[in-house]
Amino acid sequence: MGTDKRESAGNTVRFVLDGQVVIASDLSPTMTVLQYLRDVAHRTGTKEGCAEGDCGACTVVLGELAQDGSHVSYRAVNSCIRFLPTIDGHELITVESLQANDGSLHPVQQAMVDHHASQCGFCTPGFVMSLFALYLQTARPSREQVVEALSGNLCRCTGYRPIIEAGCRMGSYAMAEHWGQEAARSTDRRDALRAIRRDDALVLAGFYSPRTTEELATVLEREPGALVLAGGTDIGLWVTKQLRHLPPIVYLGEITDLQQVRSDASGLEIGAAVSLTRAWAAIASMYPQLIELAQRFGSPPVRNSGTLCGNLANGSPIGDSMPVLITLDAELELRRGARTRRVPLERFYLGYQRKDLESGEFIMSVRVPLPRPGHLVASYKVSKRFDQDISAVCAAFAVQVHEGRVCAARMAFGGLAAIPARARTAESALLGAPWALDSIETAAAAVATDFQPLSDLRASDAYRLRCAGNLLRRFYFEHGGAMGATRTADVVRASV
Repeated sequence: MGTDKRESAGNTVRFVLDGQVVIASDLSPTMTVLQYLRDVAHRTGTKEGCAEGDCGACTVVLGELAQDGSHVSYRAVNSCIRFLPTIDGHELITVESLQANDGSLHPVQQAMVDHHASQCGFCTPGFVMSLFALYLQTARPSREQVVEALSGNLCRCTGYRPIIEAGCRMGSYAMAEHWGQEAARSTDRRDALRAIRRDDALVLAGFYSPRTTEELATVLEREPGALVLAGGTDIGLWVTKQLRHLPPIVYLGEITDLQQVRSDASGLEIGAAVSLTRAWAAIASMYPQLIELAQRFGSPPVRNSGTLCGNLANGSPIGDSMPVLITLDAELELRRGARTRRVPLERFYLGYQRKDLESGEFIMSVRVPLPRPGHLVASYKVSKRFDQDISAVCAAFAVQVHEGRVCAARMAFGGLAAIPARARTAESALLGAPWALDSIETAAAAVATDFQPLSDLRASDAYRLRCAGNLLRRFYFEHGGAMGATRTADVVRASV
């Protein structure tokens, strides 16, 4: 490790830490940021708890220079599943970074102390860093913003109230000179990040980070066995939990073309490197009824690292983004070499962990259609925990009613089969039928003919089918059903 900029010409990872350029070399491409901090940099304030991005003890904050160089964007991430080469060109902030030169605590830390929110010490740094990321966005957040920011920090041995209180009151302290809200436009920070910004690909042993889509297509055509890495919120666990040795990695997180969200007359085009945070914000701007689903998808640190297209490429039967995007008739743009093609998302999944993806082919983007006039849209998630949990069932519906009859119906479920899929028998039962409870009951019963779910630790097969039917009833009651919204609460209680 060093700071001589001449060393940067080699195969090294460069990032900014406490205002200094750090050059890391001769490290495994799958070394996590957490491992680097604890074992190499000896910054032990950042802790390892679950090693899978769930508990939040490992939370750090990453800064990224905007393309135009005008500001730095800061976001909380889980360092336990983030590979070190993926922070090349970024700024890294740890809990040790918050201390001022005179030794005084940052307002976030002082608020934690004053409101008795500090815990055993193991998880406290993670809470501090999650609140610090929020502080950089707004020093005086609402209670709802604090709760959302902390949804990825699961250990609360002192209880929820004092931690939330600290978050709500951190803005009442004198503005931090070292890490205040002006940090995003600090000239020194921007200059440091400009100095290490790469124009060419980062090449390490076992790790390649191209800068253009053409480079990506070329390397994957040449090495189709390479592993495509986006956010790493799933692949990171292959290393930390499964102890797998990965093939050569091709990282697409630095390709500008794939970081774009574009809108036109046909819908949204969300690039493969767009984070879940940005992707869900764009989708929810078109479909505000999906805001709760977006908030319950992982946690802020997970959504800040993970990508929507990565979630789709993973193809998990319990992935929460697939059912609603299938229902909305989303499609993927795939590329191999110079050839591109489009595939409807519902036809992309061929079986458990089998996808319509050729050797050397990768996802370029996902297109989400604009809302259709008169269509009723909703998606619901049932899990044991409200925040940061894996679904037992995720349901999505898109229905159009004209003159009291259903003239279009699409519904899809996750958690009921080996792949997220449409309930075609249930759809047929609704199509052309009156928009009435009897029709909903017939469709709900038909779901059992569409799926034969498994029983596992999250839910039994009978529970899953009951949830699926109840979520369809909830959709009906919330969207002008004859019995009105007064029944919705009863349905929700029955489905969990």
